[in-house]
Amino acid sequence: MDDIVKQAIARWPNVPDCYGWLGLDARGRWFMRDDAVQAQGPFPAARGALLQHAKLIDFIQRNYEPDEQGRWFFQNGPQRVYVELEATPVVWRVEEDEAADGGFAITAHTGERSSVRECLLDEDGRLYLFDGRVLGLVHTLDMEIAARAVERGLWTPVDVQAGGLPERYGYVMRPSELRA
Repeated sequence: MDDIVKQAIARWPNVPDCYGWLGLDARGRWFMRDDAVQAQGPFPAARGALLQHAKLIDFIQRNYEPDEQGRWFFQNGPQRVYVELEATPVVWRVEEDEAADGGFAITAHTGERSSVRECLLDEDGRLYLFDGRVLGLVHTLDMEIAARAVERGLWTPVDVQAGGLPERYGYVMRPSELRA
């Protein structure tokens, strides 16, 4: 978490949390959802405006983490902005990397590198990777690379039902429905 964010929390400890205003899609893109968009329905049916400002996206991603209930949020100064998820809390990018364990590296949409502990395949053919901390969906553009890791026997997908993943891996898809 950025130092400036920690300082803001200390200065203003009782700022109310924000729900419904930020969404993360299945490709790791952030969407801003104002009142009008929220009135149209839940994310991702009503997405909102795609964030494109690189510095804002970097700031969000540096200050993105879960609370003790598995609700993911962006700490915006003293305010927690809870994130509505389309699929999972992170989206993994996969690349072949000779220096990586097994020759494949994964990087979250936030830029954090990690390694695979579990590989899962849902009823719709979506591939998920768990690194021991967070479950993430493999980005659609990287499925061919991920398939090579599976074909080489480095990752062995376990069949799962997508609907059971949030409970199994401890994350909340719609924090706005579980306000503290």
